[in-house]
Amino acid sequence: MKQQPTPQDTAAVDAAITSRRSVRAFLPTPVPRAVVEDILAVASRAPSGTNVQPWKVHVLTGAAKQGLSAAILAAFDDPAQRALHTEEYHYYPQEWRSPYIDRRRKIGWDMYSLLGIVKGDKARMHEQHGRNYAFFDAPVGLFFVIDRLMEQGGWLDYGMFIQSVMIAARARGLDTCPQQAFTQFHRIIEERLALPADQMVVCGMSLGHADPDAPINRLVTEREPVAGFAQFHGFAE
Repeated sequence: MKQQPTPQDTAAVDAAITSRRSVRAFLPTPVPRAVVEDILAVASRAPSGTNVQPWKVHVLTGAAKQGLSAAILAAFDDPAQRALHTEEYHYYPQEWRSPYIDRRRKIGWDMYSLLGIVKGDKARMHEQHGRNYAFFDAPVGLFFVIDRLMEQGGWLDYGMFIQSVMIAARARGLDTCPQQAFTQFHRIIEERLALPADQMVVCGMSLGHADPDAPINRLVTEREPVAGFAQFHGFAE
């Protein structure tokens, strides 16, 4: 029989979840392979429909990570090359409306404000966006891959797995940044990782120790209160 969680257990889980944030500046401190393997083993307990476990993960560090970053940045910094690379799937809506567009704009300008980037400074915006492809200097980069035969349910399962990776990382004092930005350059990633044609890139992720002195890591995003997104039915008042 399972024991009921103690208040300390609950606090530890809550702390791992609520302290998770998208870190965009990392220290060079290495993360041992065994730690990454532990994180992935814990995350593999994420649920999936009929236990299909649709996740496949590529973990990069050292020269492997640097080589892939260099290849992507070469394409990103060349307008002609960048135009040849497009996302394989739509992550964001094709038509924005409130409140989603408002939240998107706010986080963008909050981040740029911390970095001293003013509206219209396209060169610095480009530079900052390019930091994605260097994994924000994190020592470890991950790519999440899925079989193309999977439908929406498999992608929902994948989201729960990726969240579990981030929470398991926080429980070990590490930080992450899940990155949709990599999907624009999926063809470069597929070639570098030798992915078969029946697999596609879901997203990337940076993993490591947050740089406590980096201004961008002071970014705190707002969250809608429970009353703003949840409706309760059948509960006694």
